[in-house]
Amino acid sequence: MLTAQQVQDVIHGGLPVAADHGLKVEWVDGDRVGVRYPFNPSMTRPGGTVSGPTMMSLADSAMYAAILARLGAVEMAVTQNLNINFLSKPEPRDLTAEAEIIRLGRRSAVLEVRIYSDGKDEMVAHVTGTYALPSDKAG
Repeated sequence: MLTAQQVQDVIHGGLPVAADHGLKVEWVDGDRVGVRYPFNPSMTRPGGTVSGPTMMSLADSAMYAAILARLGAVEMAVTQNLNINFLSKPEPRDLTAEAEIIRLGRRSAVLEVRIYSDGKDEMVAHVTGTYALPSDKAG
């Protein structure tokens, strides 16, 4: 199992745009991780809300972080499916995500992500997804 800093280092090393956006892996706890996207005005869309693509990117990054935290540096794990439900208008502030591995198989992992505007209790998006795992690292 990797620490939050180790997971962040793997993500930033393999996907420099995550570092450019300031993606931070804040905590790791077994099959769960917490990830943050610092707010940047470029994330907004008309109406003053954080854009859907920003939330999808955060969700995908959080799922990847959960996989890395649990299995180690499996850089070839890839998104197979991502389903997102936008629940409420996110405020123009940092976004936080909590991702959890729901099922870990030999070839794939099923995950769930909850996205929040920082400091708020109301979920702004709910995500489920599947990651395809390289055959030499699956559990």
